[in-house]
Amino acid sequence: MGTVAAIAVTGHLDLGEGTAGAVRAELRELLRAHAAAGDLVGLSCLAPGADTIFAEELLAAGGELVAVLPARGWREPGEAFARLLRAAVEVVEMPFDTPDFEGYAAANEVLLARSDLLVAVWDGAPPQGPGGTGDLVRRARDVGRPVVRVWPQGASRGEPGDP
Repeated sequence: MGTVAAIAVTGHLDLGEGTAGAVRAELRELLRAHAAAGDLVGLSCLAPGADTIFAEELLAAGGELVAVLPARGWREPGEAFARLLRAAVEVVEMPFDTPDFEGYAAANEVLLARSDLLVAVWDGAPPQGPGGTGDLVRRARDVGRPVVRVWPQGASRGEPGDP
């Protein structure tokens, strides 16, 4: 058995279609390289956009998925979320009733504590408050956790709800 890499993801929800495809390609390459080096575990909140793409590519690379949800019993609508939740080897739910900033901030602490590497699908914008992508990247850097930023050349954020 090789080494186990634990990789967490954080990233934007609102990726335009072209950006999502480019992000998927970069994540596929990154995760396959880590899987080839040993066992791979990925941690994701399974939110739409970056989290979902990461989880799908992690499973395709043969990795094990840990779902870290920002609230008890929280479920995103749609088949992708349900499918990924069923594929998870572990589900960790934060002790909150709704998936708000507090829930995501707590989930981010789990991602940080249980990972060796943070993958940030992020445009580099400053943090907008607790629980977001920029905030987790800042926290990871503060504790010395390696961060790999995935933001393909020419990428842009889509409008919320873009396919």
